[in-house]
This record gives sequence, C-alpha cells and structure tokens, in this order.
Amino acid sequence: MLKNVKKQWSGWRGGGGGGGERERASSASSTSSMTSTTTMVNGVSGGGGHGRRLEDGEGDASSSSSSTATTNGTSGGVLYRVADAAANAAGGGFRALSSFRADAEGSRSGGRMKSKKMPRMETLYDKKKPLFLFRDVSVKERQALFVKKLQLCSYCFDFTDASSFAREKEIKRQTLIELVDYVNQGAGRFNEQVVEHVNVMLAQNLFRTLPPSSSEQTGVSSAAVFDPEEEDTKLEPSWPHLQIVYEFLLRYVVSNDIDIKNSKAYPYIDQSFVLRLLELFDSEDPRERDYLKTILHRIYGKFMVHRPFIRQAINNTFFRFIYETEKHNGIAELLEILGSIINGFALPLKEEHKTFLKRALLPLHKPKCVGMYHSQLVYCVTQFVEKDPHMADVVIRGLLKYWPVTNSQKEVLILGELEEVLELTQSAQFANVMVPMFKQISQCINSTHFQVAERALFLWNNDYIVNLVAQHRQALLPVCLGALEKNTVGHWNAVVGGLTINVRKMLQEMDPELFEQCHKRWVEDQARLVDDDKARRELWSRVEKLAIMNSP
Repeated sequence: MLKNVKKQWSGWRGGGGGGGERERASSASSTSSMTSTTTMVNGVSGGGGHGRRLEDGEGDASSSSSSTATTNGTSGGVLYRVADAAANAAGGGFRALSSFRADAEGSRSGGRMKSKKMPRMETLYDKKKPLFLFRDVSVKERQALFVKKLQLCSYCFDFTDASSFAREKEIKRQTLIELVDYVNQGAGRFNEQVVEHVNVMLAQNLFRTLPPSSSEQTGVSSAAVFDPEEEDTKLEPSWPHLQIVYEFLLRYVVSNDIDIKNSKAYPYIDQSFVLRLLELFDSEDPRERDYLKTILHRIYGKFMVHRPFIRQAINNTFFRFIYETEKHNGIAELLEILGSIINGFALPLKEEHKTFLKRALLPLHKPKCVGMYHSQLVYCVTQFVEKDPHMADVVIRGLLKYWPVTNSQKEVLILGELEEVLELTQSAQFANVMVPMFKQISQCINSTHFQVAERALFLWNNDYIVNLVAQHRQALLPVCLGALEKNTVGHWNAVVGGLTINVRKMLQEMDPELFEQCHKRWVEDQARLVDDDKARRELWSRVEKLAIMNSP
C-alpha cells in the first residue's frame, strides 16, 4: 500500500503551492492496442489546488481507448473515477480533445499521426523564463512562439476560487489578448503547422460541461415550472478568458489564410465541431450565446458543405426542446440565425424548407416559455410567408392547431403574430382559412381575460384586415356578429365593451342590409336556443318526477 502511494506521489512535479502535471500512456495486448493519455493541469500536491484533466484517446477499428486519472487528498481516485464517468456520459469538457485527435494516436486518411506532448505547465508559466512578446523576436521565430503561446493558453484554471493561481490567470489573459492582436496584424497566421495547436487550445477552453441551472440544483427541474425570466442569470466565472478565446475563434473562422476548398485545410471545423458549438448555446450567460450566434452564422456562411448539417442539427435541437425537455437557454439565438438563413432561401422553396416550417418552427408555439423567443419566431415565420404567399395557409392553420387553451399571455402573443401574418396574406389564401380563423377570434372576443378580448378587437384597427373582411363579409359577418352581440350585452370590462361597440358599428356601416339579415338570424337563433333550453328543463323535470314516483 505504501509503495503504491509513493508511486502515485512520485509522478507529481513541484510541491506546496506549485503546479504539476502528469502524463501517462500505456499500451499492451497482442490482438488490440490500448492508448491512454492523461494530463492533470493545475494539480497542487498540497491538496489545496484545483485541476482539470485533458484527455484524448482514439484508435483504429482494431484498437480501443481508455483513460485513467489519479488525484491527491483523502478521497483518492474514487472521485476522479466518478467525475470521469460523468464526463464521458456528458461528452463535454473533460473529453475536449477527443474530437480533434490532437494528443493521441489515431487514423486520418489511412495514415498514422504520432502523439505530441504538451510542455509542462511549470515550463510555460516559469517566472524565470517568461515567453517573449511577438515584437521582440524575429519573423522566423514567431511561428514557434505562436505555438508555445497556444500551448500556454491550453491550460485552464478554476475560477470559482479567485485567489488561486492569480498570477497564472493574468499571464494567460494577457497572452490571449496578444494572440488576438497577432492574428489581426496580417495574413498567414493560420497555416497547417499551427492549426492543430489552435484547435487544441479552442477545445480545451470552450468545450466543457455546462453547470446545472438553478432549478436543477434545487431539484425543481420539470418543464412545467421552467421560467428563464424568474431564474437568476448565471454568468460564466471564466468569462475574462473565455471572451478573448471567442474573439480568437471568430478571427480563426473568418480567416482567409487557408483555402476551405482543400479538404485538409480545416480538418477540425467539421460536424463534430458544429455539434459541440450547438451544445454551448444552452449556456445561461447571454454574452456567450451572443458570441456563439455570430460564430455559427459565420461558419454557415463560409463552409457551404456544412449548411444542410447545421440546419438539421438546429432542427434536432428544436425537437428535443419541444417534445422532451422544454428547457433551453439558446432558442432565441438559434432562431436569429435561422431568420438570416431563411431570408436567403431561393425560390421556389424546397420541400425540405417547407417541412422545417411545419415540423419545427410552428410547433415552437407549443412550449410554455414561448415568450422568451417569440419575436424571433415571428420573424422566421413571416419570412416564409413573404417569400411564398401560399405558405400563409400553412402558417395560419398551424397557429390554430397550437392555439393555447388556458394560457392568456400566449393568446395575446399569438393574436399579435396572427395580425402580422394576415398583413402578408393574399385574398385567395385568406379565403381558405377565414372561417376557422374567425371562429377562434370570436372566442377570443368573448374571453373573460380583458387583454385577450382587447387584442382580438384591435385586429379591426388594421385597414388591410378590414379590407379582407369586407371582401368576404358574406361568410364572416355571421361568424363574428354573435360574439360582438354577447359583448355588447354585458362584458365586465368597460374598455372591451367600448371597442366592441365600435367594431359592431363598423360592420354595420360596411353592409347595412347584410348586417340586418345576420342580426335578425342571430336573434332567431337565440330565441330557439332559449326554447330548446326550456324544453330540456321540462324534460328533466318529468324524469325527476317519474324517478320519485317509482322510488321504493
């Protein structure tokens, strides 16, 4: 036991408050090879430090990968095994290098790539041998210095404890700023010799497991009680570093140094990279989501080969949100990206795009938290109607399908959206959906919630909608008049009553003869309903009397 403990501690470099790193690789077996690379960053032998393991293991069809981790303290390796299992299940931060195959042996285009060792943290952050600034070295030496600085920035620190590694954190921040300035100075910064190190640095800093939300930490994580507006926004503690990394990534994506038509040029900005970026959209920090929105949109614009995959990946994110979790922080940002994408769709619209509208965008009206992204959703939906007026029929029927029953705030939002869609609807498409649509509007006019009734009556303030109603008044006036008459008889809200009288007067002036016919028919229908109700009550009264007479 004592020998094992000595062996474990012998792998650590430095003591007390210093930093350490251990790399360990083992391979065995005659039928299959096993590759394991484990790196501990910022491990403090005194037990007071924080660490992050950087791991990558990937082999061919005949090889398998595994990782092992050890740590100090009384808990031994048990906590790390639990953390490792959780990290592998999440596919997040602890396995940041696996998608880039940067530090382990792997196959690429039939060839083998040898593993590259990272310099120790003590070497890169050595007080006695600090790295030079770019301006202090010759042009020939700058690429090698660029690689070293990328390696330095690949080490991540724990920001939950502001006092730990304060000097190293500031060195990394200054180095990140210098890297951004360096790549801004001219072309030729991103070549095939440094692109691998660039992607390792980006993966280590960006691709991580997001912390649970406040509701998940308290155990109240059901979709029925999820309300992002009521939850306290959690800002990313490592944002001083993360913001500069995102700035670096943005310049990397838009750089023209490497020809994107060359399949070997960007081997790392692939589908796996896009999926990991999409996972980060669930971050609670709005600053991070804003950067992600800009970067993903640039990737969509530059890498045309990834466009179908990006649209499908966003589609899958929406499906998971609508039908499984109803919890996601980045739906609004994803819809902003889609709004720009839809704006560039060519005519006639492809069936794929029409299907996306029916199966992904319209069902987004279903979740309770639709208010968080409704304005972006309306923009996307109206873009479809602007491009193809025939889609108005599909959109209006979709709104009627997902019309809320008990949520008055959602009704107000959808009534506003319906008005925007109707402004883009032509008379032929309007005629196809006008009867079921105005039946729903009539129900809203009679709503006991005064905001819903007000918003429904405000539709008649739109001249274009009034013109459509006038063109089809023969079919619509009988549908609407009953709801207006009920409101004039006695709605509890005076404002709603006043608006109802104005709308009723407008319809009467539109076609007095038709109005009188419809009003007379409505009065007759009401009288018949009263007679039917009276007959039903008399019938039930006779049934009750017979029941009493035949009772023992």
